[in-house]
Amino acid sequence: MTVGRWTWGRAALVSALLVLCPLPGSGEGRGQEPVAASALIDEARAALARADGIAAEMKLRAALGNGASRGEVAAWMGEAYLAQGQLAKARSWLEEGGFAPGSAARGWRALARLEQLSGHFEAGQAAFAKARALTPDDPELWVEMGRLDYVRGAHMDAIAAADHALELGPHNARALQFKGQLVRDRYGLAGALPWFEKGIMAAPADVSLLLDYAATLGDLGRAGQAVTVTRRVLELMPGNPQAYYLQAVIAARAGNFELARSLLAHTEGQLDTVAGVQQLRGVAELALGNPQTAIEAFEAVLRQRPDSRRTKDLLARAIYEAGQFRFATMRFGTEIARDEASPYLLTQVARAYEVLGNRQKAGELLDRAARPAQAQLRVVGRAGRIGRLLAEGQGRAAEQAAEAMRRERPGFFDSQALAGDVQLALGHPAAAQERYALATRVRMPPSLFRRRVEAFLLAGDPKGAQGLVQGYLDQNPESRVALRAAAGLAMASGDYLRARAILIWLRENGGARDVRLLCDLALVETGLGNPQEAREAAQAAYRLQRSSPDAAQALGFALAASDEAPGTARALLAKARSMVGETPLIAEGEALLDEAPNAG
Repeated sequence: MTVGRWTWGRAALVSALLVLCPLPGSGEGRGQEPVAASALIDEARAALARADGIAAEMKLRAALGNGASRGEVAAWMGEAYLAQGQLAKARSWLEEGGFAPGSAARGWRALARLEQLSGHFEAGQAAFAKARALTPDDPELWVEMGRLDYVRGAHMDAIAAADHALELGPHNARALQFKGQLVRDRYGLAGALPWFEKGIMAAPADVSLLLDYAATLGDLGRAGQAVTVTRRVLELMPGNPQAYYLQAVIAARAGNFELARSLLAHTEGQLDTVAGVQQLRGVAELALGNPQTAIEAFEAVLRQRPDSRRTKDLLARAIYEAGQFRFATMRFGTEIARDEASPYLLTQVARAYEVLGNRQKAGELLDRAARPAQAQLRVVGRAGRIGRLLAEGQGRAAEQAAEAMRRERPGFFDSQALAGDVQLALGHPAAAQERYALATRVRMPPSLFRRRVEAFLLAGDPKGAQGLVQGYLDQNPESRVALRAAAGLAMASGDYLRARAILIWLRENGGARDVRLLCDLALVETGLGNPQEAREAAQAAYRLQRSSPDAAQALGFALAASDEAPGTARALLAKARSMVGETPLIAEGEALLDEAPNAG
């Protein structure tokens, strides 16, 4: 849990109040009956239900002062410190056990959560086993056990725990919320909504459920409803930082980055250690023309998530837009040397080299950026030994290792997805699809969705790809990954009107600086016989990245197809060829130029 300035400010206030105000039973305030320790413990439990760990701690310390034993308050004090994010203090109350009988199950559950947060999964399971022996039919206990299973990678066990929790408590808010979260990961956004709605019917003032519901509505593009739900959260818990963060996300998606920045300021630093918040802050600052501030935000994200390719791409763009060209070539030297840089990052660094006058180095990086076949090997390469075996050409050994992992951990998402990656890298798309399908029983993140589409296409099954894409869009109608895939399939089948509609929507909703999107749009406009629109899209791409071979050949082809500026068209096509070699588009563009009446 994040402990921000608001929490520390309250802690300081609490300390002052404890000094200034006597505890019940201290002899001051004569004429008032001392509050019973049991009543104070009940008040502490109510504070914990509101996630107010500091208020709970105050009540529990007062209960100790009024005669409560350590065992009577230990479980609740441990929870109070967990709510404040103070793990060491929580451990001092929970680790010894010794809980009073009425609170023992809660104490062991709190200890299990503490072990989970500490990365001690086996110890967490042991603590949960003690709680289960006391309260085997508690649905919330099964939810917590399922969450531990999910975090440690035992995803099918987590799904089974969620289902059992619902059997025990069909109207339990925590069980319904957990099921909704699993459905969202496994099937998509739309399928999760009914579970969250059932949970809210059972517990209308449950802030955690309302926030999940709002986030899912926002991801579905139902911004107005999402904002309404976040406002309800702020009524129930004024100043809730998660509600402001969700509102900021919605504002950013609508292109209102000024409002997004303002809403993030309302979080008052309480979420500054959350990577997603810093990422959004960086995106907003970059869009508002403050690349240096964006750099700081993206670097903060990378300190927590050093392998985030998306953040590295954004950081590269921010550094370039800040005019720090030499720094751009130095900052990403390690990624480039290890062949871990994405095509986008390679292109951004190539642009920096181009500005610095090193055209040879720029060309080398652009050539690497244009080799998408290496991307799959990089994905698999993150799996340690298996990745090294693939990189060394030992495909059979890599396959055997991946299959052994899959047999040992059949219910783990990572083992099934990795085995699919290996099969895809070895050119076995049907076998890859079989393993990917097992992984999607747990969840289907955008990266796995892309690989499944690729596997269908490599297997010569565009119908299977189309079915997958449509099913994904039914659940996630505004998924940019799925919409790009749908546009690509439409282009491949000659349905340029559908492709054009999708690409224009994407361009107008955050894709105006997406060079590859603009290049695709130029080709679609050409196919529809709209030469002016084709030129405009291709020119926009070329202005954004003059060093991009995609932009060069798209603009060259658009000019060739319109029979306008044939000399410029030839030069652009030749430029693209020098970077990526011969492509069907370059060949077709030059054929159009050769057939033109004034070709001689």
